[in-house]
Amino acid sequence: MTPLKDTIAYDDFAKLDLRVATVVEAEPHPNADRLLKLQIDLGFEQRQICAGVKQYYDPAELVGRQIIVVANLAPRTIRGEVSNGMLTAASVMDGEELQDVVLLAPGKPVPPGSTVG
Repeated sequence: MTPLKDTIAYDDFAKLDLRVATVVEAEPHPNADRLLKLQIDLGFEQRQICAGVKQYYDPAELVGRQIIVVANLAPRTIRGEVSNGMLTAASVMDGEELQDVVLLAPGKPVPPGSTVG
């Protein structure tokens, strides 16, 4: 099991804006073997994020699925594509070896843009 990171203050955690998003499009990133390019709906806007989950998810299976994203992360260009947020996922480990990546999602459908916290 991975050791815990350093403790942070509640105010640091409160800065994160976690939201529910619905995946409206998903495709392989054109310039990266491990990335998918996702178009997501946050209810109030659509945006693109890039995520290193290609090995674990078929893009077609992600369309229509709800995920939890960090919505207020500064945009970043990843191999020529802008990623405007970050999805959240659990890493399933077997010792030091990554076995699976499981996307975090609400337990039942909620409106896109719903806050998580």
